[in-house]
Amino acid sequence: MSWATDALDKVRTAAWREARKKGVAKKGAKDPVKGARWALLKNEGDLTAGQKAQLECIANTNETLWEAYKLKERLRMILKQTADKADPLLRQWAADASLSGIPGFVQLGEKIARRHFDILTTIRRGLSNARLEAVNNKIKTTIKIGYGYRNLDNLIGLVMLKCGGLNLQLPGRQ
Repeated sequence: MSWATDALDKVRTAAWREARKKGVAKKGAKDPVKGARWALLKNEGDLTAGQKAQLECIANTNETLWEAYKLKERLRMILKQTADKADPLLRQWAADASLSGIPGFVQLGEKIARRHFDILTTIRRGLSNARLEAVNNKIKTTIKIGYGYRNLDNLIGLVMLKCGGLNLQLPGRQ
């Protein structure tokens, strides 16, 4: 999903630059395209009333950005399906994205077509990168707590101690 949100953000940035060149962009967050970043990237069900209004404005003013948003939301719905249901939908999505002519989504459609089997395997097994992100967060927290280490071995040792699952009982503690 992060591939799609990255592609959508690139389309949004390009649309804002184009509006700025034409002289129709407003200053700062008042511009409907520039101020709509979070509305475009959020899940459709989590949008506030103001963000829904921003999306409505984009739907009426910027066809390319609106198409890119609809492609992203369609991919989100496909990835929530079972692997058997997602298989034909994912193939169709990749073809639609490749033929859309939207710069970021053409490459994304080709990438998803190449990684079709891997994506279906991920859906089938229910995998996510949540555990990896949790370990990365523990490592970052460990580094911040230490305020720097004299040598790399000390840092590696502390990370292994925190992330390794070893449960040490210190003397005099319960």
